[in-house]
Amino acid sequence: MGALPVFQWRLAPDGYATRRQLRALGLRPGGQEVAAQLERPRRRRGPLVAYLYRVDLAKPVRPMTPARWAALAKANAARRICPTCRRDAGYVIPPSLGMCTPCAFPDERAA
Repeated sequence: MGALPVFQWRLAPDGYATRRQLRALGLRPGGQEVAAQLERPRRRRGPLVAYLYRVDLAKPVRPMTPARWAALAKANAARRICPTCRRDAGYVIPPSLGMCTPCAFPDERAA
């Protein structure tokens, strides 16, 4: 395969879309290779690059099955359990703390 066609920012022809644009249309790349590249120039660094896919070759997004919904719910529930006190924090525990807020800052709870 030769070099990818490169388009300037906001000048890509119709029929090309980024992954996010495909998802907004209810589509996915579906195994196709990157068809083109979009470049947005920046002043002091290299250009921002977005990869484009052909819309006509895109496939519909696969629907969520009950098993996939259950797996997603289980994974989200695991993110709410504090590894220190083993309680449901009621929110997703921040990875920067690694535990719920009362366990991370016990001095503030006593005050």
